[in-house]
Amino acid sequence: MPKFRVAALASLALISLPTTAFAQQRPHAAPAQPAPQTILFIGNSFTFGALSSANHYGAGGVTDLNGEGIGGVPALFKIFTEHAGLDYAVSLETAPGRSLEWHWENKRALLDRPWDHVVMQEYSTLDAADPGNPAKLVDYAGRWVALFTAKNPGVDISLTATWTRPDQTYRPGGKWYGKPVWQMALDLRHGYDLAANAYPQIARVNPVGQAFSCAIAAGFADANPYDGIDPDTVGLWAWDHYHASFAGYYLEALTVFIGVTGEDPRRFGGHEKAAMDNGLSPIAATRLQRVAWAATHGESCSALAAE
Repeated sequence: MPKFRVAALASLALISLPTTAFAQQRPHAAPAQPAPQTILFIGNSFTFGALSSANHYGAGGVTDLNGEGIGGVPALFKIFTEHAGLDYAVSLETAPGRSLEWHWENKRALLDRPWDHVVMQEYSTLDAADPGNPAKLVDYAGRWVALFTAKNPGVDISLTATWTRPDQTYRPGGKWYGKPVWQMALDLRHGYDLAANAYPQIARVNPVGQAFSCAIAAGFADANPYDGIDPDTVGLWAWDHYHASFAGYYLEALTVFIGVTGEDPRRFGGHEKAAMDNGLSPIAATRLQRVAWAATHGESCSALAAE
């Protein structure tokens, strides 16, 4: 065979090799996306947003394990994580007027699975039969801690300490009747702290009751709904002076959001989506974002009014 033909064939072979090799390569798979963080909320009407527009708002973005179409505080939390560019799969298990004891006796099997985060809320007076007594909270918080850490030793568990109830403070017969508006929240917080101190696996107490008191101290929220709402303030409670208003649940969700994620919601601003969708004014939204940050970071609440 002539030398020039041999050389030509060799060159053709060299030229064709990359094309053949490329044709045999498989396309690169897209990099796997990290799984969303899972978070479970356990609570009652103070978690599911009773008597407010929060009740079913955003329900399509969360998983109600009872299939009741609840959005509530978990849905507000989910919306805040989206604003912050975070990926959370949010689930909730709630029932009106129920305690952690009731959830343990009736829903334990449903919730017995690995979670990355768990947020638990006790009955509004800690013990319905003995208001202010934290014994059952401490007992059942410990049972839940053992259950969840058995499935995921690294689970982030927190407790949500709730707010002063005006009906318990301003009406004769209430456990906290005649005491300052912030006293019930302080007593509830003490009970939650006892539970958190008893079990080191509980990472923190979400200071929602203190956030309510902070909003009042700052002059952003009305202190006594029985005598009307003061000008230029929001009402944190619903018409029954027991449950929260949308503003109250918004503040609760902001406080939990800060605790779980460490993110600063003050960057959301007055036109934050959930606030706008539910008729919260830009001024009120901005103020509540500031209050939540102050309450979770031990900052002066009275100083907020001057900012």
